[in-house]
Amino acid sequence: MANLGYMQIVRGCNHYCRFCSNPPSGHMLDLATARKQIDDFARRDYFGVILTGGEPSLSELIPEITRYAVAAGLHVRMITNGSRLARPGLAESYAEAGLKHFHVSIHSCRAELEDFLTGVKGSFTAAMAALHALEAVDATININTVINKYNADHLDQTVRALVAHAPKISHFVWNNLDPSMGRADTNRDTAPRLADFELSLARAMRWVDKSGRSFRVERVPLCFMTEFAHCSTETRKIVKNEERTVHFLDDKGTVRQTDFTHPKADVCAQCSLDPICGGLFELGEHYDLAELHPVFVNRDAVVRKIRGSRPER
Repeated sequence: MANLGYMQIVRGCNHYCRFCSNPPSGHMLDLATARKQIDDFARRDYFGVILTGGEPSLSELIPEITRYAVAAGLHVRMITNGSRLARPGLAESYAEAGLKHFHVSIHSCRAELEDFLTGVKGSFTAAMAALHALEAVDATININTVINKYNADHLDQTVRALVAHAPKISHFVWNNLDPSMGRADTNRDTAPRLADFELSLARAMRWVDKSGRSFRVERVPLCFMTEFAHCSTETRKIVKNEERTVHFLDDKGTVRQTDFTHPKADVCAQCSLDPICGGLFELGEHYDLAELHPVFVNRDAVVRKIRGSRPER
């Protein structure tokens, strides 16, 4: 197992994404508390820690937090919108501290659409500059994309365009939007139907797989990604009996998650993948259980692929 912990470093951001599930609260993690949280992950024998937010690069403590985590034996990653990473010396300072693995959030290869989704003009240009800055320090570059109504038809085009721009990108994560939280609950136009992205996601997964890169998909039921069921984050955690702990900067406090199964339709009981499927994430009233349907593929083959793959890194 390779359990990962999450630390919210700040609850503020310089973007205003239409689907943000962690809107600003003004809170910022202090170094003493960060050290306690890192100690907690080390005691749990976690593989690593992911620094998140808000936008974690707004904190000046990232190098110090990173050095402490590395000294505790933890692998360190950051989820970032990339807006600050091209600033002179910033990526270098992170890399010197031991932070060389970044999940850069980019949702579309279309500049105007990316700027619309993030609420900041020029955010696409800044993200492209960030990718080059990370390549220059030989960082591991992952791309996080929130699947939404506006990008649902061109997920594959975005993959191709980003790799053409930054060939060192090694991994993609597609996260289906949660329209029941944060700004997405207000911006109801942003939530897709599952069928809206089925073909585009399939094309994207096939292209990434053929390119030799890896990927994960979150909050998507297996009947919408049967060919790559072994790449579902929830399915992998169910099969491997993994957990994750999140230290939030709000009233939720610390949350340890061990159950990755969510609501399912009655027809799911007929599906061969039902025991290892996360189902339909608790997504308010937008998604319809009627979109789910049983599939009849070899579950043991999916499990073997997961157990035979390299640990999550």
